[in-house]
Amino acid sequence: VQLVESGGGLVQAGGSLRLSCAASGSTFKIDAMGWYRQTPGKERELVATITTVVGSTNYADSVEGRFTISRDNTKNTMYLQMNSLKPEKTAVYYCNAKESGIYFTSGIGASYWGQGTQVAISS
Repeated sequence: VQLVESGGGLVQAGGSLRLSCAASGSTFKIDAMGWYRQTPGKERELVATITTVVGSTNYADSVEGRFTISRDNTKNTMYLQMNSLKPEKTAVYYCNAKESGIYFTSGIGASYWGQGTQVAISS
């Protein structure tokens, strides 16, 4: 599975941005995808996740109500709509995809990461 993020850039505080993550390869094995972010010197943190079949979502408390995760299975693409962006959260955003364990004798599927896309927020 290969993941390619796009849509990052510079935006003013309070503004909006939409990130995309295009998946290719053995995408049929993926049962969940998510967005994570990382600032310098800090650990990567969860932003939001979505299951690929049912579309169940989960958000970090810090973005609940401002960010929306979605996916288009016909395009193998996941999105993150970010509104009301805050300047303290300038970070690199990473796309993640997890394979279902049903395809593996170990019961554990692999986890894949994209290369990241920078989101810079000016105050």
